[in-house]
Amino acid sequence: MIRSMTAFARQEREGDWGALTWELRSVNHRYLEVSLRLPDELRSLETAVRERAARRLGRGKLDCNLRYKPTQRRAGLALNAQTLEQTLAACEQIRQQLPAAAPVNPLDLLRWPGVILEETADPAPLAEAALALFDQALDELVATRDREGAQIGEILRTRLDAMEPLVASARARLPEVLARIRDKLRLRVAELTANPDPDRLEQELAYIAQKMDVDEELDRLTGHIAEVRRVFKLAEPVGRRLDFLMQEFNREANTLGSKSADSETTKASVELKVLIEQMREQVQNVE
Repeated sequence: MIRSMTAFARQEREGDWGALTWELRSVNHRYLEVSLRLPDELRSLETAVRERAARRLGRGKLDCNLRYKPTQRRAGLALNAQTLEQTLAACEQIRQQLPAAAPVNPLDLLRWPGVILEETADPAPLAEAALALFDQALDELVATRDREGAQIGEILRTRLDAMEPLVASARARLPEVLARIRDKLRLRVAELTANPDPDRLEQELAYIAQKMDVDEELDRLTGHIAEVRRVFKLAEPVGRRLDFLMQEFNREANTLGSKSADSETTKASVELKVLIEQMREQVQNVE
């Protein structure tokens, strides 16, 4: 299955607890790397988020950013009577030791930790909502990667379709090229004054023809094309397989060019390398 590693997703949700916003960005990477930015109230979700991402994605660098804006509550001010009493008693002890000290400012008392009772909401609904929203954002991200992967797959198939006639053309010219090499060598030998040994001449002709024979490279190119088409149909991530096949493609195309003794075959080798490079650039983004 062809799936891109490049995508973006954004999901928002509001509730009694406030507003949540997930932003996910993914780019190509050798492995799956998840980077998280979570608000303090939801840092406990890090493990769960990483596990969810790992179940859905095979490769790519994933940046996850969660923003949380709590609801502004307008409840009345509640004081902790016990803490306030203890604080006042401590202030009185200090006043007795320092009679010239300034009177205690009530606002300073309100700032003292624990004097004001802060309303603590149940964190469970917020965490549950954040994870559910992350799943929605992940669904959007995967769908985007699938759409872009389909486009990449179409580009790769187009390049494969263009490679096949080039390989077929080079194969069709192979008998003519080998025959021309043998004729050229015989002609040069005939120009010599010495009479060569016919058996030795045939051995040399066979050796030269073997060095310039590209039939094996053409067979491998044909096999690689068929293998890429097979890999397209796999349900698992195929980026690494395709990357390896691109290396094999390039090796055979280079050998084809270096062994070529024919301008048309050399031209086919150059065209193949151009197509392979175009495919390799696209494969870099495949999961």
